[in-house]
Amino acid sequence: MNMAVLPIRRDLSFNLPADKATDWHEAGMHVAQFFNTLSLFFPVGERFFIDSVRHYRDRITDPELKKAVTAFIGQEAMHGREHEELNDLLEQAGVPVKGQEQFVYKLLKGVQKYSPKHFQLAVTVALEHLTAILANSVLSNPETLGDSDERFVALWNWHALEETEHKAVAFDVYDKVMGKTLYSYALRTSTLVLATGIFMSLQYPFYIENVRRKGGLFNVRGWAKSLQYQWGRPGTLRKSVGDWFSWFKPGFHPWDHDNSHFLKQLDTMLEVVLKEQKAA
Repeated sequence: MNMAVLPIRRDLSFNLPADKATDWHEAGMHVAQFFNTLSLFFPVGERFFIDSVRHYRDRITDPELKKAVTAFIGQEAMHGREHEELNDLLEQAGVPVKGQEQFVYKLLKGVQKYSPKHFQLAVTVALEHLTAILANSVLSNPETLGDSDERFVALWNWHALEETEHKAVAFDVYDKVMGKTLYSYALRTSTLVLATGIFMSLQYPFYIENVRRKGGLFNVRGWAKSLQYQWGRPGTLRKSVGDWFSWFKPGFHPWDHDNSHFLKQLDTMLEVVLKEQKAA
C-alpha cells in the first residue's frame, strides 16, 4: 500500500441543474449520454464494492489499511449518493436509467447469492481497476470534460480524484486475504477479463437506448463525435488500454502507476464546491 495516500471521506453536494442533465457536455448530447450511462452503474456497483470489502475488514491487522478501508467505504457511499442524484434527474428527463440500474442490481445480487466471498472481492478489485484507469484517463486529459457545465465537470473530476485516491485499497485487502499464489493471480486476471466483457456488453446497449430516448439515434455526426471522444481524441477509452493490460503483470500493484500528483487538485476543487454549496 502507498502509505503516502490515505483516502479521506468528503461530504460534497454538486447541485446539478436538472435542465442540463442529458446535454451538459460541450461536445453535445451523445458525449454527455456516454458519461450519463456510466453513472447508472455507480450506486449499485459501489454498494457491492462496500459489501465485498467490508466482509474482510476484520481480517485486516494493518492499522493503516484498516483506516483506508473505512475511508474507502465512506467515499464509495458518497459517490453512490451523488450519482443517484444524477440518475434521478436523468429518469425525470425521460432516460430509463432506473430500469437499467435495476438490471445491474439483479446481476450483482446474483453474484452475491451464488458465488463465494473471495470471488466477489476479486470482482470488486477488477472493477476498481477499470474505474481507476478511466479516472486516470479523465484526469490526464482535461479536454475529456473540457468547457462543459462546471457542476457536471466538478462531479466527474471529484469522482475521478477519489477513485485515484483509493485505487489500491480493495487490491491491498485482496492481497492480504488471498496471498501471492498462482490461484490468486489467475482469479484476479481472469476476473478482469470477465468483468470488462460484462460491463461493455451492458454499457453500449444501454448507451444506445439512452441516446435514442433523446432523439439522437440517427444523428451520425453525434455518434462520430462520441466515438472520437472515446477512441480517437481525447480518447478516454483508448488511453486506458495500456493501463488495462498492466493488470496482467504478476507483481502488479495499482501504485506502480503513480499518478498521486493529481490529488493536489482536491483541495482547490473542494474550495470551489463548498463555495457553490453555500451559495445554493
